[in-house]
Amino acid sequence: MIDQKLVAWGRSGNIIREIAEYGAEQAKIVGAENVYNFTIGSPSIDPPACVFETMDRLRATVPAHELHTYAPAVGLPEVREKAAAYLTRTFGVPYRKQDIIITCGTSTALAVLTKVLLSGGGRAMTFTPYFMDYRYYAESVGSTLTECPTVPDTFQLDLEAAERALTPDTMLLIMNSPNNPSGVVLRREGLEGLAKLLERKQKEYGHPIYIVADEPYRDLVYDGQEVVYLPSIYKNSIYCYSFSKSMSLPGERVGFMALPQDLDDYDDIYSASLAAIRAFGYICVSTMWQRVAIDCLGATSDISIYKGNRDRLYGALTEMGYTCVYPDGAFYLFMKTPEPDAEAFCRRAMKDNLLVVPGDSFGTPGYVRLAYCVSPEVIERALPTFRKLAEEYGLKANK
Repeated sequence: MIDQKLVAWGRSGNIIREIAEYGAEQAKIVGAENVYNFTIGSPSIDPPACVFETMDRLRATVPAHELHTYAPAVGLPEVREKAAAYLTRTFGVPYRKQDIIITCGTSTALAVLTKVLLSGGGRAMTFTPYFMDYRYYAESVGSTLTECPTVPDTFQLDLEAAERALTPDTMLLIMNSPNNPSGVVLRREGLEGLAKLLERKQKEYGHPIYIVADEPYRDLVYDGQEVVYLPSIYKNSIYCYSFSKSMSLPGERVGFMALPQDLDDYDDIYSASLAAIRAFGYICVSTMWQRVAIDCLGATSDISIYKGNRDRLYGALTEMGYTCVYPDGAFYLFMKTPEPDAEAFCRRAMKDNLLVVPGDSFGTPGYVRLAYCVSPEVIERALPTFRKLAEEYGLKANK
């Protein structure tokens, strides 16, 4: 029999892409310049120069049949070696080549790790707001995802709420900082408190509790904000990184996961991850793009453009009377809707071809997400529509 849960998920669709597709159709009718699409977090700026330089060098020096051949399922040895050396050098946590597994972005790593850590029983937990696919990863392997609330308006960790949400069945926490959808960067104080809490709960429950750190936005931070490297404060942390956002390479699907050497049940988790990668068909990440990405590890696109977008959008919206969570990283703005029903606000905005995503999809009703990885011109053209809506809802402008 066909899996009816998958049928239901497929029919429910993805609201982000549904709204984006509506925008694409509207663009044919009213012109692309008259559609203000803040739905999909796809980078709009060019990759760093080293990407193109490395591509040219590889094409000039590596035979084509070697550049485009199958890669080992776990990734090219030299790529894994370079990733391990970079992490060790940058964060002070020792990694070896064999601790690195190359993946099709962080989504593959998360799908594999939830399969590995939850299939034998146990539950996952994450903090609101969170990326909607976390729930799919957990439920697809017969588990559940517990939503733990954070501090209202700041979305920093609430340790008392975390302790209430943890149960003897909790096997893993999926953490995301900088956060999608809010752009919030979790503070060191809260994360160190969480690490102590988890260490205490591991002893109480008699089994490991793992953190899976989903960090495709790690390098997209502004104003010198610190992004804590979780494996440096909690040993049972598996780090997952993608080149998609920081280097504007989402379509190339290259990332990796890193297992610290002192991870509890290291050998079993490593072996099971290899098996899950093969079982899911997530094998042989592009040979060329592995080599390109790893040679540029640590480089970013010109994120000053995103910072300028953040400053302009946040400043203008709060001046109009909207309430927004200040984003320290990523390229998302989480805005409180002027009516309780965020989906109703989205439908109203769509009438003026302003496309945003309801926060219900991220476990946080009453908000909408704006992906400001667009051109500055899109923001300027959209501001009059935001102002029109603010006036319709009777928001009081801040002078």
